[in-house]
Amino acid sequence: MKIGSLRPPRLRTADTETDRSASWLELFYDLVFVVAVARLGGRLLDDHSLAGFVPFLVFFVPLWWAWSGYTFYADRYDTDDLGQRSLAAAQIVAVALMAASISGETDSTFAFAVAYIAARSILVVMYMRARRHVAETRNLVSGYIVGHSIAIVVWLVSLFFDEPIRFAFWGLGLAIDFYTPFAVRKIQAKVPLDTSHLPERFGLFTILVLGESIAAVVAGLSHEGWETRPVIASLIGIVIATAMWWLYFDNLEGSVVRRKEGQRTAWKPTAWIYSHLPLAFGLTATGIGLEFLVTDAMEGEPRWIFVIGISIALAAMGLIHISTEAGPERHDSLKARVRLGSAVLFLILGAAATGLGPIEFGLVAAAIILGQLVLDLYLEPTNQVTAESHA
Repeated sequence: MKIGSLRPPRLRTADTETDRSASWLELFYDLVFVVAVARLGGRLLDDHSLAGFVPFLVFFVPLWWAWSGYTFYADRYDTDDLGQRSLAAAQIVAVALMAASISGETDSTFAFAVAYIAARSILVVMYMRARRHVAETRNLVSGYIVGHSIAIVVWLVSLFFDEPIRFAFWGLGLAIDFYTPFAVRKIQAKVPLDTSHLPERFGLFTILVLGESIAAVVAGLSHEGWETRPVIASLIGIVIATAMWWLYFDNLEGSVVRRKEGQRTAWKPTAWIYSHLPLAFGLTATGIGLEFLVTDAMEGEPRWIFVIGISIALAAMGLIHISTEAGPERHDSLKARVRLGSAVLFLILGAAATGLGPIEFGLVAAAIILGQLVLDLYLEPTNQVTAESHA
């Protein structure tokens, strides 16, 4: 890339006939979030009490939103020019500082807030470039700039207060940020998202957090050694992580993200997108729970980390099914009821099956997940299987 390779942002979603894939820049951008999520997981592993679970949630939501902010921008305006690469690199630095500020032993909510403010301010600069160069989306981008700037001001105010008041301002700022796309939803219908690129990006983040589950199992086994019990527990953990991957990606349908112009009650795209926050959160917590399973520490609070995590993840998958528009042959309504019912079943299991040991508990958990997988395979459309067999 030459020094002079500056290109103005352009609307990428206008071409609906060509499938897009994540760029190398986006894949590199994701790496800093691998580190951030791993750091958060390590915090929860060290402090799995309620006092440790709450900060895990408080830090996870801004991290996910920082990732989503750049993802939404790139979905519409990615040019991968010198200007965007420079701004993305600056955001990577900001997110790296966010991760460094939540190490557990030397936490600094002040540094975390400053880094988050920097990341969001860079996003506003990106949108200012888009507003200048892409006339057809100027109204939409103006709404984003106003909403995100107000949220940034709220985060700036939080710097003058200590916890827990600081966290209250964070919540207010995030609420404003989350509401901003909803406030301009009618304008967004004229500038739809990409039905191939955006689902792939959310899928990649899901892969990212599922990878933490595999890493947690490996870490637990490395600590315990090659004894029979940890090896069996590791196999159970990998089966659970793989089955959760299977349940999500076999049902990934991204057409719902394209809001139809003139659609009066267009809640499904928003529900589909925002359901990926509890999904990512739940899968991350599930991974920590699997490490407790391998290390034979799944009693009391560690067990509830796993139970709550997998329940939230399954409930989020249920919401994704509810919001998906992919035709009746996919049985999304039935799958949604099964996912939500399984989430409740896990909560009951966590409260009632206190007498089960870690291995027994893991086997029951794996059976619940695998049962859903078998049901999904049974519901697979016959015509799709036939078509693939003749491909």
